Amino acid sequence: MPLYEYRCQDCQATFDLLRPFSRADEPADCPNCHSNDSKRAMSRCAALSRGADGSTSSVGGGGGCAGFSASSCASCGH
Repeated sequence: MPLYEYRCQDCQATFDLLRPFSRADEPADCPNCHSNDSKRAMSRCAALSRGADGSTSSVGGGGGCAGFSASSCASCGH
Protein backbone atom coordinates (compact mmCIF):
# COMPACT_ATOMS: atom_id res chain seq x y z
CA MET A 1 0.00 0.00 0.00
CA PRO A 2 1.46 3.44 -0.91
CA LEU A 3 2.49 6.04 1.65
CA TYR A 4 0.98 9.49 1.01
CA GLU A 5 1.77 12.86 2.59
CA TYR A 6 -1.05 15.20 3.65
CA ARG A 7 -1.24 18.77 4.92
CA CYS A 8 -4.01 19.91 7.30
CA GLN A 9 -5.74 23.06 6.05
CA ASP A 10 -6.68 24.07 9.63
CA CYS A 11 -3.46 23.67 11.67
CA GLN A 12 -0.95 23.28 8.77
CA ALA A 13 0.43 20.01 10.21
CA THR A 14 2.02 17.60 7.72
CA PHE A 15 1.50 13.86 8.20
CA ASP A 16 1.82 10.55 6.31
CA LEU A 17 -0.79 7.84 5.77
CA LEU A 18 -0.69 4.37 4.25
CA ARG A 19 -3.82 4.04 2.13
CA PRO A 20 -4.96 2.44 -1.11
CA PHE A 21 -4.37 4.29 -4.37
CA SER A 22 -8.15 4.57 -4.80
CA ARG A 23 -8.37 6.71 -1.62
CA ALA A 24 -5.25 8.84 -2.16
CA ASP A 25 -7.11 12.09 -2.91
CA GLU A 26 -9.76 11.74 -0.19
CA PRO A 27 -9.46 14.05 2.84
CA ALA A 28 -7.72 12.48 5.85
CA ASP A 29 -8.18 13.08 9.57
CA CYS A 30 -5.37 15.21 11.00
CA PRO A 31 -3.62 13.46 13.92
CA ASN A 32 -2.81 16.89 15.43
CA CYS A 33 -6.17 18.75 15.49
CA HIS A 34 -8.49 15.93 14.27
CA SER A 35 -9.88 18.08 11.46
CA ASN A 36 -10.99 16.29 8.30
CA ASP A 37 -9.87 19.20 6.10
CA SER A 38 -6.58 17.92 4.74
CA LYS A 39 -5.22 17.74 1.21
CA ARG A 40 -2.65 15.41 -0.30
CA ALA A 41 0.71 17.17 -0.56
CA MET A 42 3.40 16.77 -3.20
CA SER A 43 5.91 14.40 -1.66
CA ARG A 44 9.58 15.41 -1.73
CA CYS A 45 11.15 12.03 -2.24
CA ALA A 46 13.16 10.40 -4.95
CA ALA A 47 13.56 6.78 -5.94
CA LEU A 48 17.07 5.59 -6.75
CA SER A 49 18.27 2.30 -8.14
CA ARG A 50 21.74 0.83 -7.62
CA GLY A 51 23.25 -1.03 -10.56
CA ALA A 52 25.41 -4.15 -10.38
CA ASP A 53 28.50 -1.94 -10.76
CA GLY A 54 27.49 0.17 -7.72
CA SER A 55 26.33 3.20 -9.70
CA THR A 56 23.03 4.90 -8.83
CA SER A 57 20.40 6.30 -11.16
CA SER A 58 16.95 7.85 -10.74
CA VAL A 59 13.86 5.68 -11.18
CA GLY A 60 10.77 7.07 -12.90
CA GLY A 61 12.31 10.35 -14.01
CA GLY A 62 13.47 11.63 -10.62
CA GLY A 63 11.86 13.64 -7.86
CA GLY A 64 9.53 16.60 -7.79
CA CYS A 65 12.16 19.31 -8.27
CA ALA A 66 13.15 20.59 -11.70
CA GLY A 67 16.89 20.30 -11.09
CA PHE A 68 16.91 16.73 -9.74
CA SER A 69 20.09 14.72 -10.03
CA ALA A 70 21.01 11.31 -8.62
CA SER A 71 22.50 12.78 -5.43
CA SER A 72 20.39 15.88 -4.70
CA CYS A 73 18.18 18.57 -6.18
CA ALA A 74 20.33 21.21 -7.85
CA SER A 75 17.63 23.87 -7.43
CA CYS A 76 16.62 23.41 -3.78
CA GLY A 77 19.20 21.17 -2.08
CA HIS A 78 16.83 18.33 -1.11
